[in-house]
Amino acid sequence: MQNPFGSQPDSGSYVDLRKRLFQGVQSANINEQIIEIMKAALEAQHVVLSRPERKRLFSQIVKSVSEDLTKKIDDDSIPV
Repeated sequence: MQNPFGSQPDSGSYVDLRKRLFQGVQSANINEQIIEIMKAALEAQHVVLSRPERKRLFSQIVKSVSEDLTKKIDDDSIPV
């Protein structure tokens, strides 16, 4: 199986590791998946929103999800 995070140098810095991890997450199209999930959930609610309202709502949801992920990562009882 090919490494999704690309080749790893023998001696890499933390910044290099962070870049590789970020690229791996980006290549998994996580952003598009989240947007599609939010669009489907909004359609299921049968609510019509203007573009600015939808943009604000999606932004707030992404912020909440991000905060939740951060809490889970910071929780020592959950292995990462």
